[in-house]
Amino acid sequence: MQAWVIGNWKQNPATNSAVNALLDDLLTKINTEEQANSQASKNRCKLMVSPSCVHLNTVSTRLADSTILCAAQDVSTYSASTGAYTGDCSAQQVADAGATWTLLGHSERRQYHKESHECLISKLSHAFSQSLGVVFCIGETQEQYDNGQTLDVINEQLSVIKDLLTQQPELASSLSEKLLIAYEPVWAIGTGKVPTVAEVSKTHQYIKQTVASFADITDTITVLYGGSVNADNADSFASDAMIDGALVGGASLKAESFLAIADAFNQECLNNAQISRS
Repeated sequence: MQAWVIGNWKQNPATNSAVNALLDDLLTKINTEEQANSQASKNRCKLMVSPSCVHLNTVSTRLADSTILCAAQDVSTYSASTGAYTGDCSAQQVADAGATWTLLGHSERRQYHKESHECLISKLSHAFSQSLGVVFCIGETQEQYDNGQTLDVINEQLSVIKDLLTQQPELASSLSEKLLIAYEPVWAIGTGKVPTVAEVSKTHQYIKQTVASFADITDTITVLYGGSVNADNADSFASDAMIDGALVGGASLKAESFLAIADAFNQECLNNAQISRS
């Protein structure tokens, strides 16, 4: 399975010029790496960045001739296209701005915007209706983790997908191509606290099995890890077969640290390719 490394820029950078500077650095470093090692470029993981809505067009235009994908951070729950919903951006609008994917269900959206089960079903439906792929974020709080409730929380959050498939069973056939799950323990996001690789691996296996049970899904769902992923710990996550990539926050705002995380997964992809040929 191909690995993914996705940068969630959140409400950063502050200016268009800073966005362009980050893109300049990112594209230059990628081109340099690919020219230096053509074999590595063939086994490179998929890269994606998720800028704020106001920067989507700038970023997608700059990345149009690259292999880096562009994602929105959210879409409106009220309409897939247009309507009297001040401040919202619809799935059609972000797709028109150049996004091919969108994040949904991030813990910051769940916390600050009180996103409900029904809200997320609607957002997923709207995103898929506009041919957007979805990076669906799930994860437990510190209190839930301490109380041993991680799998219960995950079951509840994944039930959004189950209910959507009940309503639109035709989505099941393309789910493995259009849906990535990002497991982000809320207590690990931006805190420096990191669960063990064994814990993450066990949780990812459970997520894959649970989603597969919702419908006749023959291909394995891709599950990424997020939560204080950095250049120092990425290789340990990359080495586990259950961890298909990373959703990166703060470390994605510097090209060097973002690509160092990607390189950890690239190396694992290269190792697996060599094993397959031997």
